[in-house]
Amino acid sequence: MCGSPHWVDRNLLEGNEDLDAMTGRAGRDELMGTYVISVAARLLHMHPQTLRKYERIGLIMPSRTVGMLRLYSEQDIVRLRLIKHLVEELGLNLAGVQLALGLFTRLLDVRGGLAQMEGNENLKAYLEKRLDEMFDLLDPNRA
Repeated sequence: MCGSPHWVDRNLLEGNEDLDAMTGRAGRDELMGTYVISVAARLLHMHPQTLRKYERIGLIMPSRTVGMLRLYSEQDIVRLRLIKHLVEELGLNLAGVQLALGLFTRLLDVRGGLAQMEGNENLKAYLEKRLDEMFDLLDPNRA
């Protein structure tokens, strides 16, 4: 199996439900929010206004309570950690983050299809190697 970037919780990549949630394919009703904005901000060492900004530009979509409080799920927290890595460690601006997240989502889709692939092991090994190279573009320091 291909390696995952160190800043992605590997457990989220293993099950189909988690992969669907990470790539935004699961319905928002299936994802139960677990952290209000102040707790999420504290966990991520980010300002709550930054989380609101990321929501405003479409990088994250926390669920809402009936009273309209934002609720951040574990999948939202993982996505926000990825965004933080792209901005702070790789120096991407928010347009670059949107592009990188699109690429990352497609890579996860390819990896999911690869996991279901049967037969041609040479092709599978080649694709796994190329996926690792693409992940390295996002994080060249990963082991």
